[in-house]
Amino acid sequence: MKAIVAVDKNWGIGNCGELLCKIPGDLLYFKEKTKDKVVVMGRNTFESLPGGKPLKDRVNTVLTRRENYEAPCCICSCDEELRKLLREYDEDDIYIIGGESVYRQYLEDCDTIYVTKIEGDFEADTFFPNLDLDDRFELSRVSDPYEEKGLTYRFTEYRKKKGT
Repeated sequence: MKAIVAVDKNWGIGNCGELLCKIPGDLLYFKEKTKDKVVVMGRNTFESLPGGKPLKDRVNTVLTRRENYEAPCCICSCDEELRKLLREYDEDDIYIIGGESVYRQYLEDCDTIYVTKIEGDFEADTFFPNLDLDDRFELSRVSDPYEEKGLTYRFTEYRKKKGT
């Protein structure tokens, strides 16, 4: 299983149900990584998608405690139900895409985490765990910097350390 996220320098990921910023290059990177894959998200993340519609060319899976929740995608009401569904797919094709509680719940299951690090400090009310302080993961790749819309960012990759 993998995770993909964009963070600011404080590991913030969102504010008031929205991304901290929308960088076209990062959105393209996300699309390229997750196309034809399974994406797992919480209900709030799903409802924040453009038009409140599933992401195109992906198996959209929403984890929610809300009873009788309906959406044009796979709905799971608990961890057990989600894990049963995910057994139908190759582990390498499953991406956790948010929000904060879903990332935290499944971080231990991820072997690779793609983190777009934005060199900025935004007002945030949701956060991703700081992988630089997590002994289970190590930074394995850092791209050259990109600049767009007045923001500098890098694509990084963290891998779970062997034996953790």
